[in-house]
Amino acid sequence: MDRLAFGGDYNPEQWPEELWPEDVALMREAGVTLVSIGIFSWARLEPREGAYDFGWLDRIIDLLHEGGIRIDLATPTVVPPAWFYRAHPEALPVTREGVRLEFGSRGAICHSSPAYREAAARITRALGERYGDHPALALWHVHNEYGVPVLECYCDVSAAHFRRWLAERYGTLDALNAAWGTAFWGQAYGEWDEVQPPRLTPTTANPAQRLDFARFASDSALENFRAERDLLHELSPGVPVTTNFMVSPTQCDTIDYWKWGREVDIVTNDHYLVAEDDRNHINLSFAADLTRSVGAGRPWLLLEHSTSAVNWQPRGIAKRPGEMARNSLAHVARGSQGAMFFQWRASRAGAEKFHSAMVPHAGTDSRVWREVVELGGHIDALADIMDTRTVADAAVVWDWESWWAHKLEWRPSDDLGTRERAEAWYAALFDQHLTVDFAHPESGDLAGRPLVVVPALYLATRAAGENLRRYVEGGGTLVVSCFSGIVDEHDAVHPGPHPGALRDVLGLVVEEFQPLRAGETVRLAGPEGATATADVWAETVRTTGAETVWTYADGPAAGGPAITRHRLGDGTAWYVSARVGQEGLRQVLAAAGKDAGLDPRDDLPRDVEVVRRAGPGGDFLFAINHTAEDHEVALPASGTELLTGTPVTGPLAVPAGATRVVRLDR
Repeated sequence: MDRLAFGGDYNPEQWPEELWPEDVALMREAGVTLVSIGIFSWARLEPREGAYDFGWLDRIIDLLHEGGIRIDLATPTVVPPAWFYRAHPEALPVTREGVRLEFGSRGAICHSSPAYREAAARITRALGERYGDHPALALWHVHNEYGVPVLECYCDVSAAHFRRWLAERYGTLDALNAAWGTAFWGQAYGEWDEVQPPRLTPTTANPAQRLDFARFASDSALENFRAERDLLHELSPGVPVTTNFMVSPTQCDTIDYWKWGREVDIVTNDHYLVAEDDRNHINLSFAADLTRSVGAGRPWLLLEHSTSAVNWQPRGIAKRPGEMARNSLAHVARGSQGAMFFQWRASRAGAEKFHSAMVPHAGTDSRVWREVVELGGHIDALADIMDTRTVADAAVVWDWESWWAHKLEWRPSDDLGTRERAEAWYAALFDQHLTVDFAHPESGDLAGRPLVVVPALYLATRAAGENLRRYVEGGGTLVVSCFSGIVDEHDAVHPGPHPGALRDVLGLVVEEFQPLRAGETVRLAGPEGATATADVWAETVRTTGAETVWTYADGPAAGGPAITRHRLGDGTAWYVSARVGQEGLRQVLAAAGKDAGLDPRDDLPRDVEVVRRAGPGGDFLFAINHTAEDHEVALPASGTELLTGTPVTGPLAVPAGATRVVRLDR
């Protein structure tokens, strides 16, 4: 596309055909440039097996093309038709408890089912052959939100597929038994047919088996994506193929997006605010930064978010005036090539009829519609950012496999979680006005970054430990949170004392975990009389090269090291052995940032977000005011504010709740 994407999911099959021209006219009024169509249309496109009805889709695509609107055309493989399930009930997924889920929603798929894979390939081929060279086609959209609402299937077909996956991964049963630690509780396998998915057991199941099954489930769905993608590459050469991710710890926890990000031609993401969170813009920024990182920093696209309320959260809290624009432009600031919504017109029937839309039930005489039209103009005014990238100050290490392992049963504390720590540490970085990239723990992309933060890495491979050590020795500043580096890729404790894979880089030994009782807190004492509070978790730490910066003032580890600093090579590694609160995190990150040579942005108020995109197209500064007060932002140079078209020579005025985008003069 030669313009930023603005539009949303369009489901014309839900509406009378005589309404379609009105829809296209309204899209032109709003500045829509791209719509996603066909996502849930399999039953309409193939009403009976092998009998296709493309006439209606031909007409709507041609109508959109005449209106100058490009198409993100989906393969509708997230919802096979009722006739398919009548013929192949075995393609319905089975839960861990042995319950077979039924047709009547979406995503009821066993991704190991040969019948499903064959049917998905047929409809994909039919679409590719018919529309692969249509001039309106901008993007292929495979399936929809893999992993939501269900990914794992425990049926016998999946069991056989799981065994094949394990045989390819481990080669022999001896290697499998060693990896899974089956000597414990007498679980050794003597034949491949004895291996089953980790179905419900009398007590907790083998954690290594559970972890491998999570990997298998993500990989089996990825096999299906690749099959559809490869067909579309063959039939529609040159047109990029994607699938909409849900890259956010609050939305999808079953997909290894590091692996999936390498398989799509462009990363796209769906994001929905946690409406009741009074600082939900931080979760949005977290998701946007992580999405950009999954795509290796390349431009990506926000394919879905909401104009206002969603109806599948406990309370459908509407967005306040201006919030939709702030949300949209925050995604753009952090790398998206536009802003798309679910959906174009609010549905009258079905499960999401109370989900907001670009054309709400209130129609065009409504605040939401007026804001949609205004946002379309803003998106159009930002066309020059297309060949720029978001500039980051620091990196956060994140790993889906570590998250999966940490969530399994019988960890030392149910209260200490990967997601909570990641969100807390990200919020602390956000409050220091640092833009971050995320990185896989084994990524070679850490070198040269002044600051790397590891908020939760329970599972850390030996390669990850060596990678982080090289980073510090090369001059980097590393900050690691508690309960990290504990187990390897098989969920087996690393030999020797904790923290295993990170012991050497941190210069310390954790002799014992000290989980706290519910509601219990401990105090930490720092330099120059500084204090902090921690809850949930503490550790008994013995330094083996690190210096003690903070100590436990009370609690089970009283008098011992709480926060340490280890000089290694040309760099420094910090360790935070407790679940400290936000004030403690602020102090630690300020000290580590000083080590890293990062200049604090003390001039910026809390919740005024400043992000920069730069590249051949120019240097652009986004200032987003999430507060109820007007603020000013100092600029590094004069420039032009693009949303109002006004020159800026001094501090940039950013009204309450508003966004400003300045193209800086060079």
